[in-house]
Amino acid sequence: MEYRTRLVSPLMRRILLVNALPLMLLALTLLYLNQFQNSLLEAEVTALREQARIYAGALGQSAVAFGRGAQPVLDAPLARPLLLRLTEPSPSAHARLFAPDGQVVADSRVEEAAVQHGGARGHVDAQPLPSPLGGDDDGDRGRLADDAPARAGFAERFYDALLSLLPTLSGARIVTLDTPDTDPSVQPVAGPGGPSAPEMPPYIRRTAHRHLIVTVAEPVMHDGQTIGIIQLTRQARDVDRSVFAVRSSILSLFLMALAITVLLSWYLSLTIARPLLRLAASAHVMREMSGRTDTVPIRLLARRDEIGEVARALRDSARALWARMDAIERFAADVSHEIKNPLSSIRSAIETLGRIEDLNRQRRLLSIITDDVRRLDRLITDISDASRVDAELSRARTEPVAVVPILAVLAEIHQATRTPGQPILSVTSTGETPDRPLAVLAVEDRLVQVLRNLIGNAISFSPSDGRIVLAAAPASGGMVEIAVTDEGPGIPAAKLDGIFDRFYSERPTSENFGQHSGLGLSISRQIVEALKGTIRAENRMGADGAVVGARFVVTLPRVG
Repeated sequence: MEYRTRLVSPLMRRILLVNALPLMLLALTLLYLNQFQNSLLEAEVTALREQARIYAGALGQSAVAFGRGAQPVLDAPLARPLLLRLTEPSPSAHARLFAPDGQVVADSRVEEAAVQHGGARGHVDAQPLPSPLGGDDDGDRGRLADDAPARAGFAERFYDALLSLLPTLSGARIVTLDTPDTDPSVQPVAGPGGPSAPEMPPYIRRTAHRHLIVTVAEPVMHDGQTIGIIQLTRQARDVDRSVFAVRSSILSLFLMALAITVLLSWYLSLTIARPLLRLAASAHVMREMSGRTDTVPIRLLARRDEIGEVARALRDSARALWARMDAIERFAADVSHEIKNPLSSIRSAIETLGRIEDLNRQRRLLSIITDDVRRLDRLITDISDASRVDAELSRARTEPVAVVPILAVLAEIHQATRTPGQPILSVTSTGETPDRPLAVLAVEDRLVQVLRNLIGNAISFSPSDGRIVLAAAPASGGMVEIAVTDEGPGIPAAKLDGIFDRFYSERPTSENFGQHSGLGLSISRQIVEALKGTIRAENRMGADGAVVGARFVVTLPRVG
């Protein structure tokens, strides 16, 4: 399998998504400026309505005639020039005057066009509302309005496209509709003597070119009677400019923050994803190559973060694997050596047996062959047990095991089967309470095997009717010490460390050779170390400095 470094790794994509997604959500939330836009629109509507009321007051006082029954009505010849003069200070405003029945009386854009082109004044067509940026389609301002989108820059086009994706904005008093550029319906108002019309809500829309248009209507009153309606329309440029400025700032900050996020995510990916790929490649090399070269990059080993810990763990795992392979190799060599000895003895005895005729010597050789076969059987059994210990302990689950009851049962079994002259076993314990017994985390069967090996070893070296003490006591560091003490000759000082080696056999002179394989203490150490404990041997010294016995101490983690 090939491990290659990629410019954009899957881990980098995840890091970038996790970092950029909250930023994008925040930017979209800030772009949704409905409250800010509505406040600007309310101010625009208020100003436009005040302007419409001024127009309505002037028209209600100066453009009035009296018809039948002395009822006041709008005088069109007076209203048209007056409306034109009123709108001259505000060229962006488009004013139209309606009669109470909804007919158009005057249009400021029509009057302005008639003055500019010398046409007939007073002729008004009831056409849909034209764009406030231009009067008729042939006017210069109309052409500017049509050309405005073509001249818009990329930022404005992008802004318009983004704005079209946002939901329609609306407020409590503002009605915002995304409708075609048409007039609102003007309903007839009450006739003379009738109740006055209520204030009409503003009409706000966007044109095809995304221009924001605001329209208000106010009644034209004379002596408390409604004689018409003035409609005032204006493009809310300031609203769009303000919102555009705020959104542009937000987008600028967002793009800057996004660029920084991408760079930081890329840097984070370089410090995480690529080192992991290098570690994977190192593991692949160590698995495939025949040598034992440490291929973990030194730069990764020197890191003080989690990547460095993974690198060092990989190196330690490789070294532990190599050490285990060396141990297996040594074990195989030791096994071969130990099996070779009885086999050589058997072969020699068999070869000699065919050449002698003395029955006594033949019986002696047969006895040697029998002993060697038993020794070989015992050796193979212990070797098989030693080879299974690691595998079984890796599958077994450790659990709390009470130490004192196990020691008591082992001592009771020995005492029940004890023959005259064998040592006496006793049990002592300290630091145990009913609420907190001396319990260790272990596999009970294997712990009993260790204790049986130590007790059997103590029995072999104890004098006739000697005493063997099984003791349990708490130790420092949350541990429990289990000690097996005998009154035998002790252990040679030079052998205290090697006594746990495989096939080491230092037996009493009273025992026949070959009765033990020399694997008992080695298996005991193997089990104890697999249970995260330690085992050691030491001599017991008397008051005169002489050795008065041996002591084997097993230390295991305490539970509770």
